[in-house]
Amino acid sequence: MRIAIAGGGLGGLTLARILHQHGIGAVVYEREASRSARPQGGALDLHPESGQQALAEAGLAGRFRSQARPDGEEHRIVDPTGRTLVHHKPQPGSFSGRPEIDRNVLRDLLLDSLPGDAVVWRHRLVAATPLPDGGWGLTFDGGHRTDCDILIGADGARSVVRSLLTDVQLSYVATLIELNIEDVDRRHPDLANLVGPGNLWCVGVNQILAAQRLGDGSLRVGISLREDDRRIDTYRRKPALLDMFAGWDPSLTALIEASDNAPTPRRIEAMPIGARWASRPGVTLIGDAAHLMPPVGEGANQAMLDAAELAARLAANPADPDSAIRTYEEAMFTRTRAIAEMSERVQAMMLSATAAEDIVRFFMARPAEPVPAD
Repeated sequence: MRIAIAGGGLGGLTLARILHQHGIGAVVYEREASRSARPQGGALDLHPESGQQALAEAGLAGRFRSQARPDGEEHRIVDPTGRTLVHHKPQPGSFSGRPEIDRNVLRDLLLDSLPGDAVVWRHRLVAATPLPDGGWGLTFDGGHRTDCDILIGADGARSVVRSLLTDVQLSYVATLIELNIEDVDRRHPDLANLVGPGNLWCVGVNQILAAQRLGDGSLRVGISLREDDRRIDTYRRKPALLDMFAGWDPSLTALIEASDNAPTPRRIEAMPIGARWASRPGVTLIGDAAHLMPPVGEGANQAMLDAAELAARLAANPADPDSAIRTYEEAMFTRTRAIAEMSERVQAMMLSATAAEDIVRFFMARPAEPVPAD
């Protein structure tokens, strides 16, 4: 099998690693120029039943433990006055929960586990055409072409491969504005103490101001807002953001004032719950390409679990990869529907008018539920 994986994110790299573990070659085509071409975002809490399970099947559990931060699982939720609503502290040094690891660290771990020629950089897939005898002809930005027997779309929210299987439309569910604070312990010790080793969520009416500690000593600050009809450029200036949080405790809005970069806003989209497609020979999807959900801590975990399950199916039935793909898809549709429903509920709750009261009930009643982290 000549397997092409479109997208070198966590899902695509996990898939390539596990396939290689089974002696099945796969090439990852990634649009970025190199592993360090752009920041990879914040930290992730890897769940035992999904992300951590995938890493175990990839033979990388030990390396993950050596680089993860169990104390990063700590999270505190406060109201606009700074009053603590929920404060969770993990068992010191324990990996039994959902330890945090920076996205770039996890991506590097996966990249370093692959043969040097397994990832082809500067290759953004723009089209895939079925070949007469089966398989796909791939065309990349810039005109480069190649063929494959099996094409796996791990190419994210705006997946090109998805269009081969379904014309499902994405819906706008929220706006996220991101900022960063570098070297926080030295430059802003008060904010370092406020956030602690993990995550802080400041929950208001239809809006959240959050901060997350990264392993490099920086803070990643995020503002989440309900979907609205304002232009995205509205959110590119700090004064406009501070106006949205007028009346909040200054110790909280200091997270906006102290940021080192201009605000970076983006629309958050999701696929309809229960979206699926009729299986097609030689092609399938994993991760956000298959089931884009609101970002409440499941995206990367489910992408990595998709990768592990698809790799296992292909390894178990190499003589009939189309059957392996169909089996994977049916199980994935069932599993991710429940996760998508939960993600939609959590997203709506976190950005509601009664979010503070709802969150307290949520965490007191169901402490094992995922919390927003990616």
